[in-house]
Amino acid sequence: MSTRAFGSRVNRNIDSRLLRGQGAYVDDIPLPGALHVAFVRSPFARARITRIDTAEAEACPGVAAVYTCDTIGHLDIEMPLLIPHGSMDNPRTQRPLARDDVYYVGQTVAMVVATDRYTAEDAALLVDVDYEPLEVETDIEKAVEDGAPLVHPTNPNNVAAHFVQVSGDPQSAYGEAEHVTRIRVQVDRSTAAPMECRAVAARYDRVTGELTVWDGTQAPISVRGGLASIFRIDEDKVRVIAPDVGGGFGQKVLLFYPDELLVPMAAMKLGRPVKYIEDRRENFIGSSQERTQIHFIELHAKKSGEIVALKDFFLHDTGAFIPYGIAVAQVASTSIAGPYRIRNIEVEFKAVYTPTVPVTPYRGCGRPQACFAIERAMDQLADDLGLDRFEVRRRNLVRDDEFPFHREGLLFADGLRVSLDSGQYLKALAMVEEALDPASFAAEQEEARRAGKHLGLGLAFYVEGTGLGPYEGGHIKIHPITGKVYVNTGLTTQGQGHDTVFAQIVADELGCAVEDVIMVEGDTKAFDWGVATFASRAAVVSGNAIYKTAKIVRDKTITAAANMLEAEASDIELRDGAAWIAGTDRKVPLAAIATATNPLRYAFNEAAQAATQFAPASRHDGPPLDDGQHPGLEATDYFSPECATWSYGVHGAIVEVDPATCQVRIRKYICIHDCGNMINPTIVEGQVMGGIAQGLGGALYERVEYDEDGNPSNANFVDFLMPYATEMPNVEILHLETPSPLNPLGVKGVGEAGCIAVGATVASGVEDALRPLGGGPFRHTPITPSMIHQAFETA
Repeated sequence: MSTRAFGSRVNRNIDSRLLRGQGAYVDDIPLPGALHVAFVRSPFARARITRIDTAEAEACPGVAAVYTCDTIGHLDIEMPLLIPHGSMDNPRTQRPLARDDVYYVGQTVAMVVATDRYTAEDAALLVDVDYEPLEVETDIEKAVEDGAPLVHPTNPNNVAAHFVQVSGDPQSAYGEAEHVTRIRVQVDRSTAAPMECRAVAARYDRVTGELTVWDGTQAPISVRGGLASIFRIDEDKVRVIAPDVGGGFGQKVLLFYPDELLVPMAAMKLGRPVKYIEDRRENFIGSSQERTQIHFIELHAKKSGEIVALKDFFLHDTGAFIPYGIAVAQVASTSIAGPYRIRNIEVEFKAVYTPTVPVTPYRGCGRPQACFAIERAMDQLADDLGLDRFEVRRRNLVRDDEFPFHREGLLFADGLRVSLDSGQYLKALAMVEEALDPASFAAEQEEARRAGKHLGLGLAFYVEGTGLGPYEGGHIKIHPITGKVYVNTGLTTQGQGHDTVFAQIVADELGCAVEDVIMVEGDTKAFDWGVATFASRAAVVSGNAIYKTAKIVRDKTITAAANMLEAEASDIELRDGAAWIAGTDRKVPLAAIATATNPLRYAFNEAAQAATQFAPASRHDGPPLDDGQHPGLEATDYFSPECATWSYGVHGAIVEVDPATCQVRIRKYICIHDCGNMINPTIVEGQVMGGIAQGLGGALYERVEYDEDGNPSNANFVDFLMPYATEMPNVEILHLETPSPLNPLGVKGVGEAGCIAVGATVASGVEDALRPLGGGPFRHTPITPSMIHQAFETA
């Protein structure tokens, strides 16, 4: 029998092409005669536009057109509100080009289209815009106060949404508590900073009426649907292709950015291909960001450390608009209790408008903020009650026999119930405790202190709701010439390894080599039903859709092979690219089976002769295809999850704080992770490691800064700090595999897991290191050298 591919460390199919520089990104698409776009952007965080004069720019040689809100016709609209929710009051979304007012530095005001980017940029400088600046407030705590400057006059106190969720009976539980821990925590704003900035190109065929768009998006099918709706053309006349995409991290799932509408519009109007390639500063000031939340969390507990109720109120910065609804805040609110057996929860948030770049999901999507709040509170509860940090968690973790653990009353971002479906939380905690060996570390810590070194142990647990619906599909076809297996799905990939993990699923069912599975995704002409790549959902939703489809093709293949080999279907096994009669050397290749299942009139090769009307295998008394039978070995099926499935894990670290430089060095980092059955452990580890790297950035380095006038002050890679490879610690990843009962493969998502607990883990370690000095607490990330210096000064 062939080795099982599912669960094996198979090398990624795509790597050889990418490593040889053979990737094809939007800017690599050959578009002869293409025009190029540059935008005029607001230099003010909040201002009224009193005049726009484009005459000088339009007269510039090489300029094909200059557009303002007055010249884009039916596109002069507020762009779609992607996820409506009843908690939002007068939800505001951005216009493609500003009309009357601007709401953040970087908002698009005019678009220049020219023969090259240089000309477009020069002409953009010639567009004369007069602004009347208005007052601003970028601090979310001050923005909700009475009398604060309003981003939108329609929203008093700048409140975009107000939502309360309750699970259990927290009011009664408050009275049962013998102790209350109360803390305030803050996580600052950051940005995805993908290696490839956003990009879009479009070509319109006036003869066929077909619009083709190349978009570095995570959601080509959704973009296709939106373009067809907004431009009022048939969906089959719109093709959206996401070629190779150099990182997404959630930033590229938003639709629509202004350029995603305006570039296709210009291509249609001007009759030439049009391209826009975002530069790094534009990515900082024009593409969505995330993270800023301030939580006021309370743990109501017994003196034993058992938590009887949790109360959390937080402010969420949504930026100048709220196109993605309350998704980020809702994920945070439903993740706030983490892995703990807390049956009474009251969580409330306000989403707050600020005159800054709009906020949409970024890898983690509210989970890192919730994890930071609950885990910092758990450490404080342990301190308050004189308990060990491991022990206070152990007393509150959901036990193995309590799964599925429902949080009645809490609805996740998919609108479905929160149900922790499976896990081994206590075992995960025991594994990280064994790896860190706190008893031995305590002695090492004390010895280091005597030598003037400051070591600390950090700890944080996390959960991750993954695999959101509503559905995804898969199409599989065995090619009759080559026998290779073609797989299509509606997703896109930005480096996750879809081509490999999906191929492993298919290879096991159809008995072929992983290398013989050809994955095509990100093209609405290849597969036109689906949602998008986001929320750690690809393996769960598309993976199970492809698995279901492969089972159908497998059954067809076995039935056809049994007929060809004159054997019972139960005796057929698929392996090594062929169907075999078990226990014999008799076989028929997959290519021949695929050919034979397609009744032919004409023979075009030797294999095809077996499928023509006078061939012995084709003799029959009835029609060549039975009623309801389809030619070939091909099928399409879908998977729709009943609710999210919850991955989890625990991080631990040994950190050292340098009193001279106030830097933090990670001496040891442990990650225990459980995403159910692993399709490919190597790819799982790659996803986790990438997440940890981004989490470390958020813990110690990355913060988008705005001055008091709303101007971004570090919108470049010189001033926006990020960890280099030299800052990355050696990470030991230990796996658990607790299958999910919610899908046939038993898998859970993994894409965002790595980043969730890093901030809480590092803060826990730094606080532990400086505890003897009285430094801390550390409840605000990123933890900067200035914060550490202040802690030393205070001590």
